Amino acid sequence: MELPSPQAEAPGPPLADPGEIPAARGEVARAAAGRVSVVPVTPDDDAPAAAGQPEQPARTAPAERTKGPVTLRRSQVTASTTDQRLLDTRGPSDWVHTDPWRVLRIQAEFVEGFGALAGLGHAVSIFGSARTSPGTPDYENAERLASLLAGRGYAVITGGGPGIMEAANKGACEAGGTSVGLGIELPFEQGMNQWVDIGIHFRYFFARKTMFVKYAQAFVVFPGGFGTFDELFEALTLVQTGKVTSFPVVLFGSDYWGGLVDWLRDHVLAEGKISPRDLELLHVVDDLEEAVAIVDAGIRGHNGGGAPAGWYPPVEV
Repeated sequence: MELPSPQAEAPGPPLADPGEIPAARGEVARAAAGRVSVVPVTPDDDAPAAAGQPEQPARTAPAERTKGPVTLRRSQVTASTTDQRLLDTRGPSDWVHTDPWRVLRIQAEFVEGFGALAGLGHAVSIFGSARTSPGTPDYENAERLASLLAGRGYAVITGGGPGIMEAANKGACEAGGTSVGLGIELPFEQGMNQWVDIGIHFRYFFARKTMFVKYAQAFVVFPGGFGTFDELFEALTLVQTGKVTSFPVVLFGSDYWGGLVDWLRDHVLAEGKISPRDLELLHVVDDLEEAVAIVDAGIRGHNGGGAPAGWYPPVEV
């Protein structure tokens, strides 16, 4: 039986010259192209160069700046920060007309922070220097303390940067706890450390500070600089003035903090600038278990768990 010969495929319509495509079709094509995600092909750094071709030099990381949720690189990086522009009174007066937009941006930071941390549960904020190197006693103590706190069910909140912040986030993360980082836009970008589970970037310090205080029931403060002092005295002022419910502030390292406590007692308290109870808000410790015990007692008292009234012990250095 003879098979029928296959029919020849009908020729399609002739291809149009790209220059003759109507404008409407061109717009559709361009719109469709805009919806396509193109993934650049990155050469394998370990692959040998093709014969006859010179090896490509290693790429250096581009300059980078985080502004809120936006990451800028290379020529998009600017020297000023959002906080700096807000507080700069020397700028042109037409900036006054942009303040309503700043208010909306500030509101958005509070909304994002509240939304991300609303279900956090009991938490402890840990502060300290960003310049503390791994392997130092302060770094290792911060890591171990965060691990102990995470083991007792506390989330750990830090500024999300390097140094003491990284150590605390690492300790909490490796212990299976919740590790939170509250980053801030700075002229010298630090970036969020790799041990943060929940990271929030802030443009404004005051929005960031609110999250530290609102979602923590205790502060543990390791040796640090101006930023650490700022957080410490902000917390003490809020407690002293009744803006937040009294909670413990633990200063870890008597060698570092002893001079400050002596000055507060011998001068500030002696001259009547603060009351004895204000000084009793501080606990100077050198033992990790003691720090955890103070946190536990403070949170039990905060929740009405039977801790005696006025449980804060006198400061002893």
